[in-house]
Amino acid sequence: MNNALSNRLLIAVLGVKQPREIFKLLPGLGLAAGVMLAALFLSDLIGRWSLSFQGIDPTGKASPISGVPIAILTGLLIRNLVGLSENFKPGLHFCVTKILRLGIIFVGIKLSFLDMLKLGAWGIPIVMIAIASGLLFVAWFNKLLKLPERLGTLIAAGTGICGVTAIVSTAPVIKAEEKEVAYAVANVTLFGLVGMLSYPYLAHFLLHTSEQIGLFLGTAIHDTSQVVGAALTYKEVFQDEIALKAATVTKLTRNLFLAGVVPLLAFYYLKKQRGEANTSVNIKKLFPIFVLGFVAMALVRSLGDATLQNNGAALGLWNSDAWKGLTAQVGEVWGSRYLLGTALAAVGLSTSFSVFKGVGLKPFAVGFAGALFVGFVGFVMALLLGQFVKL
Repeated sequence: MNNALSNRLLIAVLGVKQPREIFKLLPGLGLAAGVMLAALFLSDLIGRWSLSFQGIDPTGKASPISGVPIAILTGLLIRNLVGLSENFKPGLHFCVTKILRLGIIFVGIKLSFLDMLKLGAWGIPIVMIAIASGLLFVAWFNKLLKLPERLGTLIAAGTGICGVTAIVSTAPVIKAEEKEVAYAVANVTLFGLVGMLSYPYLAHFLLHTSEQIGLFLGTAIHDTSQVVGAALTYKEVFQDEIALKAATVTKLTRNLFLAGVVPLLAFYYLKKQRGEANTSVNIKKLFPIFVLGFVAMALVRSLGDATLQNNGAALGLWNSDAWKGLTAQVGEVWGSRYLLGTALAAVGLSTSFSVFKGVGLKPFAVGFAGALFVGFVGFVMALLLGQFVKL
């Protein structure tokens, strides 16, 4: 009886009908995982070169280049230059559904609601305005160029909220196609990288306080790794630890808004599917399991941080170093690197270049305009209100 129950549970989790079908997942799953590991190796090499190029010693520093976009690019090249047999499809589909959602859940433990409090009464509105303006502008400009609405939504989420994580979190609730995910990831990777390399030096000449600089870097650059890379560059070149802290806290606060924006986007698309008729929207569909899991992990992190501050033991079990190591292992190593890296590798491996015909370079025009607009809003808000934020 226990074996039968275990089999049913395993089948339900993996999404297969028979236990023997699990073996059909292995070729695609193994290939995606292999591509992910290769991408992590490449991202480390490229990241070290990037730091060295800027005159920063890369020893002991995390790579400012995420392995996730490299995974999707590597997957695309393998699919289109080498080709794949049908045997890989079940495992790849498993990665872009189950593995993707699990990765999003794990990433939640990287985020603490206590980080929002650190920005204070002025910092949080800055983040909210930057996110809202980015979402609205990119959606409008995407419509102006007559591109698919879902593509614009993904680019808007990646540009305005938190890069790749926002894209892969938004894609399931709006039922985005894999080519749209690939386009959106390419956008935030390309223009976020440009911002990472240029904004630290621009901020030094145009802004006045460390908090202003950190707020600008944290709101204007897309992906978390890119923000940390830019802030690290500023710290190393201009010897400013506070700017690094402000940028990191600002970016984590942006990431937390993902838990609210995804349900709103789900509501919008569900209402649109039903037209303008007065039909009700099932509240359960607004909060998919992976979004609830993401929030739950963030709450665990917040509770752990709070108890660590109060009695010196996170959740009464872990000291500061152990808690930091645990959350980093779950959120950064397993969530961001392994699970999301594998899922995005599978997206690349599942996408043929032929699907991009007819769309061309217009999505990159949207991404470029969005990056400039979000950067401008981040700069203005940091200049006007950043002087009131103290860390």
